[in-house]
Amino acid sequence: MNTRKKIIVIGGSAAGPKAAARARRMDEFAEITMFQKGPDLSMASCGFPYYVGGFFDDRNKLLCTPTGVVRDPNFYWNAKGIVCKINTEVTKIDRAKKQIEYKDLLTGETGTQEYDKLVIATGATANMPPIPGIELDGITTLQSMQDADYLRKIRDEKKIQKAVVIGGGLIGIETLEALHLAGIELTMIELLPQLLTFLDWKMAKLVENYLKSKANVVTKNGVAQFIGEDGKLTGVKLQNGTEIPCELAVVAIGVRPRVDLAKAAGLEIGQLGGILVNQYMQTSDPDIYAAGDCCEIPNLITGKNVLAPYGDLANLEGRAAGENIIKGNVATFPGTIQTGVCKIFDYGVGITGLSEAKAIDADIDYVKAVNASPDKPGFMEGKLLFTKLIAEKKTGRILGAQCLGPGDVSKQLAIWATAIKGKLTVDDMVNADLPYAPPFSLAIDHSIATAHILQNKMHGLFDGISSLDLKTMLDSGEDLYILDVRGADEYEQTRLGVGETLIPLGVLRKRINELPADKNKTIVTYCKISLRGYEAAMLIKAHGYTNVKVMEGGIAGWPFEKEK
Repeated sequence: MNTRKKIIVIGGSAAGPKAAARARRMDEFAEITMFQKGPDLSMASCGFPYYVGGFFDDRNKLLCTPTGVVRDPNFYWNAKGIVCKINTEVTKIDRAKKQIEYKDLLTGETGTQEYDKLVIATGATANMPPIPGIELDGITTLQSMQDADYLRKIRDEKKIQKAVVIGGGLIGIETLEALHLAGIELTMIELLPQLLTFLDWKMAKLVENYLKSKANVVTKNGVAQFIGEDGKLTGVKLQNGTEIPCELAVVAIGVRPRVDLAKAAGLEIGQLGGILVNQYMQTSDPDIYAAGDCCEIPNLITGKNVLAPYGDLANLEGRAAGENIIKGNVATFPGTIQTGVCKIFDYGVGITGLSEAKAIDADIDYVKAVNASPDKPGFMEGKLLFTKLIAEKKTGRILGAQCLGPGDVSKQLAIWATAIKGKLTVDDMVNADLPYAPPFSLAIDHSIATAHILQNKMHGLFDGISSLDLKTMLDSGEDLYILDVRGADEYEQTRLGVGETLIPLGVLRKRINELPADKNKTIVTYCKISLRGYEAAMLIKAHGYTNVKVMEGGIAGWPFEKEK
């Protein structure tokens, strides 16, 4: 009697192969078959923009093991004993018969196969706007290996002069960089008021200001029509009537879970459109599991379901599903804090946990702080980082961090992601025992300094004001005394231009009598990154002034136009 478990995995990108490989490690004798609609397996899809941009030239590097072996059907059979049917679409899941129906897309041959346990890892599909001209040649996404091949060919041939990228999210911005490296004149178009909507507005504005040095950036405006001649794209028309000539348009307006199979099989689908799973990655059918971009998973901070189409999470979910289909429900994937990072030319940009906007949506009483400081000492060519840290007001529990700049963003996000997962507080982080040496960090790491700032605010030692709030107060005509405590040479190079007064910190004690006579007048201090601004505020308060604020992030974090 054959007692081998029959395992079927639908999907061969990230979650599917991980589930199949984990299942094999748990059971050497299970019959495991993986179906993949496309021709490639285990594609490193997050690497597509870097292949397009020419960071490397061998497309097989997107399909290889760490030792350089291409993950094709022969590899999976020889190395793992897994049967892989590529170019084969699963067309139906028959839960009553516990079998699937499939079709070979090259030969047209159809067939059925039985399963004991099934894993759905069908991923997500790119959103395409339902607007006139969408069918024109020259309009693409960057969702598949074939998309990457198409854009890489455009880069290599160097025939296209102008392109637009529609959508200012992670993929859109990474695609923009890839095409910029090809020497193409670029315009980024975003319907919403800001790029990277997972960031709060000020942080996103800093990214936008930087990005404008590389490409044209249009926000608060969408594409109304694609314009073409002889079936080929020649331009886009925006909602405000502006026409932008281009020969290529990359649509990057997000993805949606691919759930047609699951839905047709009667599996439960969540409000966000993803397959509903429990902590074991088990669907509403106990013999069917799901993993990756096709699923909804819980946010560990808010408890609400989210869509989190990230390759790292897909692998973790697939690992849990693969173990559970063999061993029973022993492995868990509890959810996500939605950590994400991307490279934007010389900047890193990312977030972990909640943004301020998400904290407000979740009705959480929070405190926040912004730190602008280097990642390493100046003598080790330290580079600037901006971090916005958010914590629960009552407990000090870390809720979220956003970080950007030319410094080591990934390290900072890793620290804060670990703190959030560990439910650490601001007080825990002010004395974090992190590795220190000048080539790697400051004596007080940027993350610890950020915790110091927030702790000072929570203890009433630091009264901060964001640049956005300050600009709002200035625009409303509020009577403020704005004090720049940088050096005269810094002031000559760039300034806010909002009627500020320059008194360098080194002479502030001698010139304290030049401050307003009214000790209750609102005074806002700042410097380049507001470390000197903080010291100035402490000094001024010691002289009896009662309403002294520090502009967080300093002039380096001012997202509006400056005087030069």
